[in-house]
Amino acid sequence: MAVLVVLVLCAVAAPAPFDYYVLSLSWAPEFCAQPGAAAANPRECATKPGTGFVVHGLWPEAAQGKNPESCGPANRVAGNVIKIALPYMPSASLIQHEWATHGACTGLSPAAYFFDVVQARSAVQLPVQMTSVEVALTESPALIEGQFAAANTAFPKNAFRAVCRNGALSEVRICFNRDLMPIECPASAGECADAAANILPVR
Repeated sequence: MAVLVVLVLCAVAAPAPFDYYVLSLSWAPEFCAQPGAAAANPRECATKPGTGFVVHGLWPEAAQGKNPESCGPANRVAGNVIKIALPYMPSASLIQHEWATHGACTGLSPAAYFFDVVQARSAVQLPVQMTSVEVALTESPALIEGQFAAANTAFPKNAFRAVCRNGALSEVRICFNRDLMPIECPASAGECADAAANILPVR
C-alpha cells in the first residue's frame, strides 16, 4: 500500500529591507511607574520578586531612513513558541505584539524569530551593578553603557546604548548584525541625550 505523505509548509513573508538588529532590554521599574502600567502588567510589575531588565523585543533596524514595522498581516504566535519566549518576555500579549510589529518584518517564522530573541538575550551578561538596584541612582548614560561593555568584553565597546524617558533610564539597546553577531551601534539605534539618568530601584 502506498503511503501518501503530505508536507504542510508555513508561508513566511519576504523580509523587509533592514541592516541590523536592536535587542531592547526594558528597565521594568521605569515602565511599571507609568500610569496604569502596573495594573495592566501584573507579571512584569509584581512587587515580589522585583524585576529589572526584561526583553522588550528584537527589532530589525535600518541604518538610514525609516525602520520596518507592521509589515503586513501576521499569524498569531503558537502556544509552544510563547512558552519558549515567556522566561525572557513578561507576557503573551507583548510576545504577540512584538511578532506583529517587528518579527514579521524579518522574513523568519515565529519559531525562528523567537529562537533568535532567546539567542540574542542569552549572549548578553547583565552588569552586576544593574542586578541589585535597591535605591534610586543617578548615572550618566555613558557610565551605564560602560558597565554593560565591561560585563560583555567580547562585544564591541560601543554595542550598547542607554535610552531615557523623562530623565529616567527606560531601556538599554544592544546592536547585532543580521547573523546575530554583536556590532557597534549605528547612530540610528538612538541614545539618551540627557547628561544623567535616574535609575528607579527594583522593588
